[in-house]
Amino acid sequence: MKVSSQNLKIKKESRLQVRIDDSSYQVLERAARYKNETLSRFIRNESLRAAQKIVQKHEHQKLSDVDWTIFFNALISPDLPNENLKKAFARFKENK
Repeated sequence: MKVSSQNLKIKKESRLQVRIDDSSYQVLERAARYKNETLSRFIRNESLRAAQKIVQKHEHQKLSDVDWTIFFNALISPDLPNENLKKAFARFKENK
């Protein structure tokens, strides 16, 4: 059986209330009907999908091939710490 939000019993503990104008409400209602969903389910699913895209965009970095090579090389053979970094680390250890 395919797992979907319709056949999973998930305890819903949080509530969200939004005030919108009548025109926006009608558009949302119409879109929900086109997708054969309740208005609540439609708003939840679509807003969650949009939120996940925004979070992924801000929390995941996509590197070009050149940038990836530079990053990878820095990880596998990092430069030795210079004097400024050594001093900063010593100050950090003192303040710990």
